[in-house]
Amino acid sequence: VTLEPCAHTGRTGPCTQRILDAGVARVVYGVTDPNPVAAGGAEVLRDRGVDVRQDEVTLGVLASNEALRAWMHRQESGRPLVTWKYAASLDGFVAASDGTSQWITGEAAREHAHEQRELADAIIVGTGTLAADDPTLSARYADGSPRPRSPLACVMGLREVPPDAAIRTSPGGFRHLPTRDPRESLAMLPDALHVIVEGGPTVAGAFLAAGLIDRIDAYIAPIVLGGGRSVVEGADVGTLAAAHRYEVEYNEYLGQDIWIRLVPPREGEPEYAWSMYPRGQDQSDDTVPPHEN
Repeated sequence: VTLEPCAHTGRTGPCTQRILDAGVARVVYGVTDPNPVAAGGAEVLRDRGVDVRQDEVTLGVLASNEALRAWMHRQESGRPLVTWKYAASLDGFVAASDGTSQWITGEAAREHAHEQRELADAIIVGTGTLAADDPTLSARYADGSPRPRSPLACVMGLREVPPDAAIRTSPGGFRHLPTRDPRESLAMLPDALHVIVEGGPTVAGAFLAAGLIDRIDAYIAPIVLGGGRSVVEGADVGTLAAAHRYEVEYNEYLGQDIWIRLVPPREGEPEYAWSMYPRGQDQSDDTVPPHEN
């Protein structure tokens, strides 16, 4: 089974009792239940003589499942997994001095970003990005056609969303989150497991300052702008010692651009955490994806 058999009574009885009643002699599961209310089923079954083990191969396969990772995060934290996504120049700008930003990265990076959008439940921007870009926040193919699934398109902020804003036509639906508080905005998305923050520097800074960024998807283009709109502002950092620090979980060339996935440093590795290259493993020349010119 995917998840450790539960040991509590909810809408139905505990899974452990049904397994015992059925006379099952052996149970193999992939992931330990993170919910303290439901956890402990493996121990219950072992105490009753059932052969129970956690399969490392199954765990490895399940650990690469985006939906499962997001579900596990909500079970443990009570809120969605939050990914901050941005595309920037080498010197850290998401738009040039005149406001132009289409496109900083190449087609391969943009297509990859839309693949990630398709996997998310909701995507958040601020009213500043709404006014500057008038986005739909839909998930699209390179030719502009819609992907099968798009996230719920959300605008966080107190300003009203114009009735003719393109975001209102997003195929995944639209929701205004009338708050400047990142925690309040996430509370307004009770069904979301994975949320992408694509807002401008102010929204990104608010989520960072609140400690709500669980991972970062940075798409870095080999260009230098020398000024413009920065990646983030107001992240509550006044000195180097207070910097928000992250570890590289994975990186890959996408055409001439680089996609870097980062996560906060953790002393212990959650059993469901996943990575193409596990942290601590050397990325030797024969394992790092080659740079294709």
